[in-house]
Amino acid sequence: MNVGRVLALPLGLAVAVGLTACFSAPPRPAPTVPTAPVTPPPKPDSIPEVIPRIEPRARSGNPPFYDVFGKRYYVLSSSVGYRERGVASWYGPGFHNVRTSIGEPYDMYGMTAAHKTLPLPAYVRVTNLQNGRSVVVRVNDRGPFVGNRIIDLSYSAAVKLDMLRNGTAMVEVRTIDPSVPPAITASATPAPAAAPPAVAPAATAPGTATPTAGSGVTSPAAAATALFVQAGAFSDPANAERLAEKLRGGNYGKVIVRDDQIAGRRMYRVRIGPVPSVAEFDRVVAALERAGINDAHLALD
Repeated sequence: MNVGRVLALPLGLAVAVGLTACFSAPPRPAPTVPTAPVTPPPKPDSIPEVIPRIEPRARSGNPPFYDVFGKRYYVLSSSVGYRERGVASWYGPGFHNVRTSIGEPYDMYGMTAAHKTLPLPAYVRVTNLQNGRSVVVRVNDRGPFVGNRIIDLSYSAAVKLDMLRNGTAMVEVRTIDPSVPPAITASATPAPAAAPPAVAPAATAPGTATPTAGSGVTSPAAAATALFVQAGAFSDPANAERLAEKLRGGNYGKVIVRDDQIAGRRMYRVRIGPVPSVAEFDRVVAALERAGINDAHLALD
């Protein structure tokens, strides 16, 4: 089985990722920055949107489960109705033309992405929750395995979402069912093209995947939406207040308890924020993990 792509680590280091457990392969060498010039990227507005189509499940890259860096990941049986919110990163010149998990060469100028658990290939709409821009990409690779990032985007997708400068963005990822006729959606407003750096940025932060009902193309979220870290959700308000009081004694930021109705059931959600940036999201989630709260994730107002 294909090992999957190699990830860029801070300070330009790279580690070959082997998929182990019952499905193992020798580690492949880390790619290096190309010595020959990479073809200049096309203008973002010239890159066409991906048209989702029904494809067979790839023979490579879809084991029932695999292990990376001591953590086990279970590949989903279906991509229908899947949604996650968290932090996106991107990968570029150091991986251009390197084989992806399903055996195709990675094209940094295509509209593709890497994901840890979606069956390959799959189609998703990625919305930048910080500016409302939205693109459709084809998932054909595994990753990212650094810092619990939830999706790794191609260079072109990152440009269209206007996340190239920062290297990361808080996003929502929704799968698209190609068998369902697409709804009318707004596409991303192209950002000015920029020359690709030698190595794609990599950083650390968790994101949590959450299933949701329904499928198909979704409308972009409003850029003004407030973003929070959700530390817990309870049916008992006393439990929610107990956690909130504990967090208010630490250096987490403003802590609130939301009283929400979910499918006719009242839930009390403990949230911190709003968080203005990926860096603050990283800081809060890392602090919560040190306090023993390991399932904190990105949430909308």
